[in-house]
Order: sequence, then C-alpha cells, then structure tokens
Amino acid sequence: MTEEKEKYTNHLIDESSPYLLQHAHNPVDWYPWGDEALEKAQKENKLILVSIGYAACHWCHVMESESFEDAVVAEYMNTHYVCIKVDREERPDIDQIYMSAVQLITGRGGWPLNCVALPDGRPLYGGTYFPKNRWLSFLQQIVDYVTQQPEKAEGQADHLTAGVRQSDQVVFNSEQDAFSTSQLKTIFDYWEPRLDFEKGGNQGAPKFPLPIGFEYLLHYHDLTGEKKALEAVVVTLDHMARGGIYDQIGGGFARYSTDPIWKVPHFEKMLYDNAQLVSLYSKAYQVTGNKLYEKVVHETLGFIAREMTDSSGGFYSALDADSEGVEGLFYVWDKSEMEEVLGEQAPMILEYYHVTEEGNWEGSNILLAQDDPEGFAEKYGLPLSELESKVHEVNKALLEARSARVRPGLDDKILTSWNAMMLRAYVVASRVFGREDYLETALKNARFIRDQVKREDGGLFRNYKNGKSTINGFLDDYAFVISGFIELYQATFDETWLDEADQLLTYALQHFFDSATGLFYYTSNMDPALVARKMELTDNVIPSSNSEMAKNLYILGQYLYRDEYVEKARQMLHNVLGDALRNGPYYANWDILLIWMVRPPYEVAVVGPGFKEILNQWNLHYLPNVFLSGGSSEGTLELLQNKYVAGSTMIYVCQDKVCLKPVTTIKEALQQMSD
Repeated sequence: MTEEKEKYTNHLIDESSPYLLQHAHNPVDWYPWGDEALEKAQKENKLILVSIGYAACHWCHVMESESFEDAVVAEYMNTHYVCIKVDREERPDIDQIYMSAVQLITGRGGWPLNCVALPDGRPLYGGTYFPKNRWLSFLQQIVDYVTQQPEKAEGQADHLTAGVRQSDQVVFNSEQDAFSTSQLKTIFDYWEPRLDFEKGGNQGAPKFPLPIGFEYLLHYHDLTGEKKALEAVVVTLDHMARGGIYDQIGGGFARYSTDPIWKVPHFEKMLYDNAQLVSLYSKAYQVTGNKLYEKVVHETLGFIAREMTDSSGGFYSALDADSEGVEGLFYVWDKSEMEEVLGEQAPMILEYYHVTEEGNWEGSNILLAQDDPEGFAEKYGLPLSELESKVHEVNKALLEARSARVRPGLDDKILTSWNAMMLRAYVVASRVFGREDYLETALKNARFIRDQVKREDGGLFRNYKNGKSTINGFLDDYAFVISGFIELYQATFDETWLDEADQLLTYALQHFFDSATGLFYYTSNMDPALVARKMELTDNVIPSSNSEMAKNLYILGQYLYRDEYVEKARQMLHNVLGDALRNGPYYANWDILLIWMVRPPYEVAVVGPGFKEILNQWNLHYLPNVFLSGGSSEGTLELLQNKYVAGSTMIYVCQDKVCLKPVTTIKEALQQMSD
C-alpha cells in the first residue's frame, strides 16, 4: 500500500470482511452498515450512499481506483453523504433491497451497486458502475434534486420502496390441483428452445453455469428418458471442462464466461460455483461414466484443498479475478513462457492447449483443451491414456511455474451457506468415487459448522473469520446447512446429522416462516428491520433459499414421518408453480421437488453389519429418487424399526411408508424399483 493511501483511515478499519478492508484507507469516510452510520444520517439529515460489492469483483476495483481513491471525489461524497460500504456476500439482505430498487429504476443490476437513499434508508436512485466524471455528476444531480424538489424526492422514495416491497410478494395458493408428469413436460418444452445444444448452457452470452438447472435436467432424464435433456447436460459439461472457464492446470471454475463458447471467463473463482459443479459433475459421471467428469471433480477438489481451505475446516469464499491490477493475469500464458517450462514437450502441449505466438485472447493465451482428445492422440501416434498422462505431468510443471506469480487476492472470510454447499459437494464426491478422504473433509467441515458457527440458542451465524462471527444467519445459511447435513446422513447413517438438521429446521420455522404465505422470509424476526423484508424465490447461480427449504421440509418429512413438513413443502410448491412451469433454470430447484411430488421417492433401508458395502454399491448408481437410511442396527428412525435380522444385511425398498419383501442384493432391490 502506498503512503498516499495509508494517510487515510476510515470506519472500515476494524471490519473483518476483506472487501471492506480493501476500502479502509480510501479518502471516502466509509462506514459499515450499522447504527452509527444510520443514526448519523438521521441526525445530520444527510443522504445515504449505499455502495455494495465483493472482494473478487473486477469493476468494484476499477471504481475504487477511479473514484473512491480520488481526494476531490471523496471530499464531495463526505460533505454531502453518509457513505456506507457493504459486502454483498456478508449482507445479502441489504443487497437484495437496493438491488431491487436499482433494477426497478434502470431495468438492470450488477456490482458494484451504488444506491442513494434518504436519511431513513428508503432508496431514491442508483446504478452500477460509474466512470469518475459520471459519478461526480450523478452525486451532484441527486443533491440538487433533493435540495430543490424535496417533495418530489419523498414521493420518488415512497414509490420505489413500495415497489421493492411488492417485487417478491407471493399469494397463498389455495388451489390444490394434483401435480403431474405433464407439468414436467411443460417445463422442458418452455426451456428446450433456450438451450444451446452446440456449445452448452443457455443460448447467448454471457454464459453462467447455473448448475441446479442441469441437475434438474439429469433428474428429468432419469424420470422420463428424454434424450434431449441428457444431451443438454453432456454438451454443457464437456465444453465447460475443456474451455477457458475451467482452470486447465489448477482445477476449479471461474464465475462465468463472457462469450457464448466458454472461452473467456470472468476470472474470479467462487466457492459456491465450484461446490455445485463438483456435485453436478459427480452425478453426471454416475449417469455417463465419462472419465473427464471424474478428472474435473478430483482436480477441482484439489484446488479447494490447496487454496480455499482453512485449518479450522472451513472454506474460504473466493479468489479475485485480478492480480497486479490486471484481470486474468495470473491464469494466462505467453507462448515463450510455456516453451521455457515444457522444453521438448512444448510443440504438442502448445497445440493441445491452443497456444499461439500472437495469443488467443488480448495478446496472451487462455488454455483451452482439445475438443477431440482421441483424434489429437491419434495425430501424435499416442494411446489416449498416454496423452492424458503426459498432460497430467505437464500440468504439474505449469502449476509449479505459475505458483511463482503474484497471486490473485484471496477473500478468506468463511460464509456458512457456501461452506454447506461445499460440504455437500465433498459428500457427493465421496459417495460417487469411493473417497474416504473426501468424506473426512466433509465431516471436519460439518463439525466446524456445528461447533463454531452454530449458536447456543440453536441458530447460526452467517460468517466466521479469525475466530469470530458477527452476523446473524440468513435463510440460505439454514437451508444449505440442513441439506448438507441430510446428505452427510445418507453417506454415514449417523443420525446425529439428521438430528442437527431437524433442530435447524425447527429454528428456521420459528424465526423465518410466514404463515400468511406459507413461505420463508430471508431474514430472521430477530434482525433489525430494514425498509423491506424480502423473500428469495427464484433459483439462479445459487438455488433460492425457499426452494432449498421446501426440499428440506419434504426430505425430513419423509425421514422423520412428519406429515406437516411434507404439507408445508407441498404448499410452497403450489405457491410458485405458475412461475416454475415457464421459467426453466430459474425454478429448477423447485422443479426437482415437483418430480418428487409426481413420482414419490423410494425410501431404501439397509440394515445389518454389511451396510457399508451395500452403500458403496448403491453409490455406483444415479438414483435421485432414493432416500437412503440404515446402519448396523435399527437406529431410531421409524422406518428402520423391526428391520434388523441377526447375522444378515437386509435391503428394504419402501414407498409411502410401505415396504416390499426384504432382499439381500442391489440387483434385487433395483429390480423391485423397476417393476
């Protein structure tokens, strides 16, 4: 940090968020969101500037450099505004409100998000990234408008706040028509024209992975045999794995592709993307047996273990897109650099990764793997296995060389919901690939959440860093921890994790559930009130907290014989069904619940001393409509009672609490489910 920067210190200096600390030496007198800043705005009758971003955000860095580090701009901001910086990943509740406001005003959103509010917090006007000259002009225009036309400003704030409050309102749907397979076909028929069957993902650019959408398509294919659904998944996963969005030598995925072919990523790596993609590639491997998918899973979890895992067992949030102030610099290569590392192997590897003298992107090279590795191996007279071995060895050398570069910034805060997604990813990968080390990593993270993030009152914190947690948990924290613990139970048959999941669900019903709509608020009833209390409904790059909660209610209702849980899940789905039928990936998590409603899952109990061996065999199969339970003894679940047979390991295939004749082999059990 330069001496010029160090001469300024603002109210962010004691925060733990890396994003807030990035701005702690700006000349802008930033405050964190809290009583001090809000009370100052009211007392001094000043406008509030809410500026929201996150540590890995490239354009957030650009705007900081251009405007927030400029003394003239900062002086104007400090004179006329109370300036509040928000890390959107720590405080998504605040981000939801002001993002909704900016979207209502401008028709678009993104980060950095900058919204001006009246002293009481009601949004007035805003936008995303502003170049310096436009930023200063924008701030001046707002001050003039409020000073000269205060009544109009009040009216605008009232109108906008009402819009924010109404933007996610849902009416309790008392119509209880039966769910049907035809509804699932309607979903696919609406979605199919938007799918890109040549390069994968949805058509157009930018391309976001949207993993939950392709998880639904896998599930839909399993139910219906629809070949186009599986084709959409395979073409997407193949092209992502070979494209620039995937770190070919270090493992892990960038946040999205700026183009329609997965070539040029926005280079930041987010924990939540990689967690969901590990789960998706693992399940796709079960369906296809594609070794490329197995490779992606192991390399991505290798990246997580190497660069994103804290000694506590928690996982860090993100790696920045930038290093040395340049986006992607850490990941791209000059041809001469690679030749120096590779020596005599250079010609083949340079061709394999599409590396050229002039570069394949802005004068440098993004590494892009061959679409046809079999044909490439044949061209060089190699068996495919030998080519793969050579690439693997070369990647280790390139990774070592790259490690000497200036690294992108690490956002080392630990977020509960994102950790739970990675916990689940490790469990899924451990089951699919028989990796005990993955299961041990998942268990360590689960114990970390239980012992460090869970509060004495049964609730969760949102964040953890340097031994401290400061933010009350939001609905997604509960939703994903519950689902992670359920997944952990299915891998271990340790009922501790089902008990923990049910305790958290009980807490969430007490503090987040709205009986008037049958849905959950995003914030707890113990949190200080904001200008709106929002509900998160649509699935996006992360499934919505309400859809995940609905699934949790359904699954725990099945395990614990809690019919009231299942009925709550059913009502939640009815409330959003109209939107779910027409919006493809943006209600995909809800649509998985719809599949369960249409075809009730099998409850499979494996009881006896050989349960682990049977469980390992189950995990070779893609069975999304099976909820597993069991153990060496009967345990406490009602479904398991009277299922133990001394000296034998029995498999019970049940549905709607009715069990078929017990069998002793996977083959027999699968046959029972297909009859």
